[in-house]
Amino acid sequence: MQSNIRLPHVFIFLFFIIVSCSILSYLVPSGIYERQKKVINKVEQSVVVSGSYREIPKHISLKGILLEDSVEGHAEPTSVFSVLTSVPKGLQQSASLIFFIFMIGAVFNIIVATNTIHAFLSELIKRFQRKPVFLFFLIYVLVSTGSAFMGIYIELIPLIPILIVLAKQNGYDRMFGFALGVLPVFVGWSTATTNPFTVQIAQQIAELPIGSGIGLRLIVFMVAIFMGFFYLLRYGKRVKNGTKASLTDSLGETNVEQIENVKLTKIHLRILVVLILGYGGILSAVQFMGWGIIEMTAGFLAIGIATILISGFSGDEAMMHFVNGLKSMIVPALIVGVARGISIVMQESMIMDTILYGFSSALSALPKSIAAIGMLVFQSFLNFFIPSASGQALVSMPLMTPLSDLLGLSRQIAVLAYVFGDGFSNLIIPTNGILLAMLGVGKVPFNKWIRFVFPIFIALMMLAVATMSVSIIIGYK
Repeated sequence: MQSNIRLPHVFIFLFFIIVSCSILSYLVPSGIYERQKKVINKVEQSVVVSGSYREIPKHISLKGILLEDSVEGHAEPTSVFSVLTSVPKGLQQSASLIFFIFMIGAVFNIIVATNTIHAFLSELIKRFQRKPVFLFFLIYVLVSTGSAFMGIYIELIPLIPILIVLAKQNGYDRMFGFALGVLPVFVGWSTATTNPFTVQIAQQIAELPIGSGIGLRLIVFMVAIFMGFFYLLRYGKRVKNGTKASLTDSLGETNVEQIENVKLTKIHLRILVVLILGYGGILSAVQFMGWGIIEMTAGFLAIGIATILISGFSGDEAMMHFVNGLKSMIVPALIVGVARGISIVMQESMIMDTILYGFSSALSALPKSIAAIGMLVFQSFLNFFIPSASGQALVSMPLMTPLSDLLGLSRQIAVLAYVFGDGFSNLIIPTNGILLAMLGVGKVPFNKWIRFVFPIFIALMMLAVATMSVSIIIGYK
């Protein structure tokens, strides 16, 4: 499938933003808020002091434009050299997070290479042939749970053809089978119960305990699951009964042998047990032992080692899958570092606080619930330009965190705005490369997907808006 919309590569786009922010450092007044240290939920946070903003005069010189020319008591706009150093600085500051992303990709690639996920799905299909609706619901819940809790996303692309065949075998159309895999992925990703690529990164940047506030996100996750599944089931029934025309063409040729012939073995079951217990242990340690990114990385490394030992892979085979997993995460991991360069430019030129001052001034006159919804709209808009979840977190959360302080909102609400804004809009934005890849594999035209998904997208966004309002009422922290 080809899209008529063409955007530059994400690295070029992020570098363009860095250059744009550098230009803004000459145009936007520099300023600073006072900050004070507070211990909140046993975590030390640097909190903006409301009403403390003051402008800082700029020092501009030819030397400063090319290199650096600092003068005490003055802000220094970004030099050409500083634009270049912002990228390695961003990579350096994001080192632990980058390695975490690499490890996640490597470990899950090893698990996928064992065919454990494919075998488990194949077994489900065999056992529930006579109860297709129950099977569909089970698949939907498993996919959305994996996405919400573990950040499984691109790994599910190979399963799309088998889900399409499964739908056709039960009298449904291609769109039903395609959406059976794709819709729960994005619903789970958007509610982000413990998603390591979204909520955990955002909470780390917001200086919140990783995994905190899980109760409300879990409730939203369950509500969103049922909303999405019943929408899908309603579409499928109407197509099957002939009361609604199918949005997709005939099935066409789809190779399903690679999945249907995978048998669930004792090795697969052992790997599933390791994955479930290992990930459950990591989540428990995050909640009750204060684990951070480094400890979580070690936990996933342990899961990977255990999987290798159980799988029977030779050393060379294991390292081949491990390295391939690392390769698949090169772009997502490096995006984190490059995106951090944006906030570095804004911080060093002292324009970030000025932008915060402008945002807070515009939103402060509004009721808190409207201001929170404004943050949600901003994140959804930003996702069009920065579809990388981790990259978007590095761009927006350094702004949203102090903004929530200034508006008197909980930082958890800022995290919610990011999670919902990044997530639900992924259902429709044409700049989401993973969505386009899924559409290509499923042979579903983008315009027909929009016709199918737009109503549930609006419903899910309304759920997000309602959740933002409720979070303020209940004092979500």
